[in-house]
Amino acid sequence: MASTWPRSGLNSRIYLYLACVLMACAVVPVPAVVQAQTKSSSTFSVLYNFKNATGQYPLASVIVDSSRTLYGTTSEGGVYSYGTVYKVTESGDETVLHSFKGGPSDGRFPIASLVRDADGNLYGTTTMGGAASFGTVFKLGENGEETLLHSFGASEHDGRYPSAGLTSGPDGSLYGTTQEGGDFGFGTTFKVEKNGEETVLHSFAGNPSDGQYPIAGLAQDAKGNFYGTTELGGASNDGTVFKLDEKGNQTVLFSFPGGKEGANPFGGVLLDSAGNMYGTTAYGGHGVGIVFKIDDAGAETVLYTFNGGSDGAFPSAGLVRDSKGNLYGTAEFGGVDGAGAVFEVSKPGTEVVLHSFKGSDGADLLNGLVSDGSGNLYGTATEGGASGQGTLFKLTP
Repeated sequence: MASTWPRSGLNSRIYLYLACVLMACAVVPVPAVVQAQTKSSSTFSVLYNFKNATGQYPLASVIVDSSRTLYGTTSEGGVYSYGTVYKVTESGDETVLHSFKGGPSDGRFPIASLVRDADGNLYGTTTMGGAASFGTVFKLGENGEETLLHSFGASEHDGRYPSAGLTSGPDGSLYGTTQEGGDFGFGTTFKVEKNGEETVLHSFAGNPSDGQYPIAGLAQDAKGNFYGTTELGGASNDGTVFKLDEKGNQTVLFSFPGGKEGANPFGGVLLDSAGNMYGTTAYGGHGVGIVFKIDDAGAETVLYTFNGGSDGAFPSAGLVRDSKGNLYGTAEFGGVDGAGAVFEVSKPGTEVVLHSFKGSDGADLLNGLVSDGSGNLYGTATEGGASGQGTLFKLTP
């Protein structure tokens, strides 16, 4: 990718991608004795190949409505080359809903997924652009009209460079994270009301008792508490899982120790009804990531350790879970052809590769999956496809 992104720390999944391309992935030792199972009964199809003015390089997962229309963002492309908001029908017809133009009145480089309200309005973030060039929160109406709700970084203690999507709270406000900024420069959690008023809920301190550089968005429980991850910080500086209560009080629930128990969670967490949290770390284990579970008491269970070969490597996105408790996710690299994989973890220690990407159907799986509730999974590949600029795919396990 030709564009220049913000970089003042190890603080973006984009830089996981770049680091793996340039350095790490070529030299990771892979145990030859371990092979992944492949589920041949899975059905896979490419719904859309991204190209130029219709959007390039999707760095975000999609959302799906009741008609199975998919909505998402591309980090580049569009009329001004600063990214797009798009929709794609299940038959593969794409419509660009908005092309970002940058500058003080619009965002640029959206790398996060969207949230949609009951009226069909879409809300999201851009990593850069806005009044201070540190990113925005935007609203896109059904008619395509965009409203800039907040520009980050205008005040000294505000967050900067949001790289995650938003979560709609019980009060209708939007909650999210910025990967930098705040009182200490290590990122924030924030709230933006529908009228655009923003409140910084927590500034990450980056010390052993707090996290730093939150990259993923927030998950919400039935009581209104939010949960998330930070890439670094915590007791070993290998990342954390945290809780943010409805009053804005933040608690570190788990500090990743590195090694076999995982390091550097780039994706967020998934909650179940019992209060367990599920997610991935991009590093740790054999050096190429793990799938983990953390219970409500803060105890971790490693559900799967990647080996870096045909089973996948560097999972950098969150997970989805079906009614039977099976977990589904993506690995950025690895798989049979090394271009990434979609995997299923059904029980501790058991992983099945549902699809290995070949490049022609997509490559570099930085993004997570979404389920339509009927067993179908949808996702995006950041590169590859017919134009080499990413794909949108459907997979039915």
